[in-house]
Amino acid sequence: MRRILTVLLVCAFLPRLAAAQGADGSACAALAGSPMLEAELFFGRNIGDVLGVSEADWERFVEQEVAPRFPDGLTIHDAAGHWRDSATGRLVKEPSKVLIILAPLDERTRGRLKEIAEAYKARFRQQAVGTVLRTVCVSF
Repeated sequence: MRRILTVLLVCAFLPRLAAAQGADGSACAALAGSPMLEAELFFGRNIGDVLGVSEADWERFVEQEVAPRFPDGLTIHDAAGHWRDSATGRLVKEPSKVLIILAPLDERTRGRLKEIAEAYKARFRQQAVGTVLRTVCVSF
């Protein structure tokens, strides 16, 4: 439990420290880490008002679209989300997936993330895939 708490605290404070030290990575160097891009992508699983993206559909999508673009690793969390439908103005609640990827800070990474979001929207008829990008200090 203590190790988990330590990891959580480090994960919470390193991004702030890296941002405070600037983009040159000096904070990361002091901590034996590297500046990287942390991407969180939020995928709704409903199509219309029903669950349209099954676990098997999701696993195929990750295998075909995500893993080939980011073979070094990723993390996936199940989530319960809600959002306002831009077409109807209605609040929609749905099961979701949150994908977290740590990758190099470059345009190639950003392009691959955009490709994943576009592929998901096209394959599963989604209006959007939420994307959050942060510069973080990472060590493994």
